[in-house]
Amino acid sequence: MRFRIAFRTLAFVAFVNQIAVHSAAQTVGFKEDEEKIVVTVDGASIATYVYNDAKLPRPYFKHLRAGGVQVTRNHPPIAGKDATDHADMHPGLWFALGDLSGADNWRLKAPVRHDRFLDEPKARDGKGSFAVKNRCLANDGKNLICEQTCRFTFVPRPNGNLLMWDAEFRSADADFSFGDQEEMGLGVRVATPLTVKAGGQILTSDGQKNEKQVRGKSSPWCDYSGIIDGKHAGITLMQHPKNFRAAWYHARDYGLIVANPFGKKALVGGETSKVIVKKGETFRLRYGVFVHAADVNAKPDLAGEYQLYLKAAGND
Repeated sequence: MRFRIAFRTLAFVAFVNQIAVHSAAQTVGFKEDEEKIVVTVDGASIATYVYNDAKLPRPYFKHLRAGGVQVTRNHPPIAGKDATDHADMHPGLWFALGDLSGADNWRLKAPVRHDRFLDEPKARDGKGSFAVKNRCLANDGKNLICEQTCRFTFVPRPNGNLLMWDAEFRSADADFSFGDQEEMGLGVRVATPLTVKAGGQILTSDGQKNEKQVRGKSSPWCDYSGIIDGKHAGITLMQHPKNFRAAWYHARDYGLIVANPFGKKALVGGETSKVIVKKGETFRLRYGVFVHAADVNAKPDLAGEYQLYLKAAGND
């Protein structure tokens, strides 16, 4: 399967190099361990990508950090310190689908298997990236529904780190479809002290706040943040405008937000949505994930960070 690299134009390369100037002293690195990759900035871990886990049969990121602060829930959650609901299904940052041609890899009934690295982890010019190929299987764990390619790019920012997530889905053998459920899309589970229940806040670019206002709404970005270890910290999901459809947010005050472009009826009502991808066609989704931490009086400019993401990701 041909992987279309996201770094396509000289303008894009120049812009990302410009971003790197703001954090010239910061160096992205990778530490390869058994069945996982630890992403580092200046030697400190900012995320761990797990691509083979017998208990959680789909790839995911755990323990995302910025400024020395962990902004995603412990994985596995620590009893007495964290809420332990959805312990395996909500590892930190993940993409999963409750209905992919009837297969349910959100609830771990169907596996998504790491196939290989299309591009090995590498760092250059103040950023780092790697690309993988995954196999999305049916509930029987055998039949292939489609192949998924993902490119992950990491760019240090003054108040955190930007992760650009660029994925394509394709089948050379048959049509496949995305169904209509709440549990579909790119999800994040924040650290326990950041939850609304603990005093944190969910905020969209349109000013909507917390589960009651945010759930079922769509906006260019949605942030979940609060106070932890004396810092204002959180994580922002950013949507690319060239996605086939703007995502609605499946948001929960207990610590969850999901950018879900598939659950139309589930989140906003109306007719059931079904997105069909024809045999041989490529279906692409792109998102930015900004992980941030700063002094309480130095909160990041999320609108500005979103504009930086758009320029870096390109408009093709």
